[in-house]
Amino acid sequence: MSDVKIVEVKPQRVIGMRRRGFYPDMGEMFKELFTYVMKSQSVNIAAAPVFVCHETTEREWKEAMEKGNADIEICIPISGDIDETDDYKVYELEGGTMAMTIHEGPYEECTPAYERLFKWIYENGYSVTGFTREVYISDPAKVPPEELITQIYAPVGK
Repeated sequence: MSDVKIVEVKPQRVIGMRRRGFYPDMGEMFKELFTYVMKSQSVNIAAAPVFVCHETTEREWKEAMEKGNADIEICIPISGDIDETDDYKVYELEGGTMAMTIHEGPYEECTPAYERLFKWIYENGYSVTGFTREVYISDPAKVPPEELITQIYAPVGK
């Protein structure tokens, strides 16, 4: 039995930010974005936060890590209204047909989950049609690293 499944993901209205840097910078970026969202009185967090990975190959990912120029997009699904700024934009995160697997453990140890996901995709006649994303189900401020739950998605087509 595989731990990968095909799911339909609905588009989500999000507030997000996008910067270049090292992947570990995401932690500070999320803190900054959450702080901005929490200051608003007219918006609610509608679902778990998301990271969209714009590097599409392992080689691109490794190069971005080495050079510190990864294209990092993070977002928080919202309901309600919030002002945009130069740094924070409100937009619709695309949905669609996606292969999904779950990683349990520290964020920096998710490579085997990605390997299983991509192996399953290609073995089952699918191809990746867009950017992968991670949805952070657990709050790292409340859950120890070994118990963190991350859903990993890849948009797919036949």
